[in-house]
Amino acid sequence: MTVSFKDVTKKFADGTIALDALNLEFNLGEFIVLLGPSGSGKTTACRLLAGLEAPSSGQIDVNGKNITNLPPRMREMGMVFQNYALYSHKNIYENIAYPLHIRKKSKAEIEKRVSDVAELLQIKKYLHRKPGQLSGGQAQRVAVARALVWEPSICLMDEPLSNLDALLRLHMRTELNRLHRSLKKTFVFVTHDQEEAMTLATRIAILKDGKLAQFDEPRTIYREPANRFVAEFMGRPAMNTFDGIVTNGMFESRDLKFPVDAVDGPVVVGIRPEQIQIGAKDGAHPISLTLDVKELIEPDMLLIFQVDGTQLTVRTSDDYSNFEAGQTITLSFPKHALHYFDASTGKRIR
Repeated sequence: MTVSFKDVTKKFADGTIALDALNLEFNLGEFIVLLGPSGSGKTTACRLLAGLEAPSSGQIDVNGKNITNLPPRMREMGMVFQNYALYSHKNIYENIAYPLHIRKKSKAEIEKRVSDVAELLQIKKYLHRKPGQLSGGQAQRVAVARALVWEPSICLMDEPLSNLDALLRLHMRTELNRLHRSLKKTFVFVTHDQEEAMTLATRIAILKDGKLAQFDEPRTIYREPANRFVAEFMGRPAMNTFDGIVTNGMFESRDLKFPVDAVDGPVVVGIRPEQIQIGAKDGAHPISLTLDVKELIEPDMLLIFQVDGTQLTVRTSDDYSNFEAGQTITLSFPKHALHYFDASTGKRIR
């Protein structure tokens, strides 16, 4: 019971390659998040799965059936768009019921299904209103209800939370998580927001320049990034990475020197901001750097240094309010927290 992209390429008329031989397979019932920066191909992948775009080459299968050239109405997939795409002249009941009307369901069945999904999404009291009378969060729930009311096998969501304010986005993330557990449907969710991806996904597919950079569980992606791009893309703040050379177990760059567990030669070393220790610690080589900027993000503090022409960021929950810019701070990089990437390809070494 799987969805498969097999060497799927999408090239537009102007020569832009949105997807480049994408191979991706996931199980029905998962909450899959397509994540990546603008132009990475995530929305294109979603639209190809929905049938709103046709691939230039390759094949898309659902449960072993080739759906590559199947029209959208025959794919049993619902879709929620970024702008919700509600009918402004219809009330909420009519908006939700529309997919059932075009499938010629009976009046009794339409009433029951609309009532059930409206109750599930806590919008039953708004059924008589028009879309213009709803808040952004309410409109978003209506769009989800319309996509789910006819019980599609897969629900596709293209950045459905991007128009909401921060607090409402947090609330709707929780609602979508609950909805997925309750319905046990397949959700495919497109976003550029890594927090949404980490909190919603059973697995995340990270795309870069139309290619799959990594596909794994959120915890694995954060702790074992497959390459330098994923390491620097995931995390707030991002992983610190340094280009340098290892000689006799000692890593050295322009401004840094510390022991590592890596073979001699060029390498990229990475460490998460929250894993850098402040002060000289047992078993760790101390590094002295000048503090550039201190930022308070309650309950944490960010300490920012300039190293090798770029930023080195430390994230700590301890109180270092006495630190001032220009002060020399001792840091320690524990060996167990270090990540190693190939200097030329960026692929993870260990």
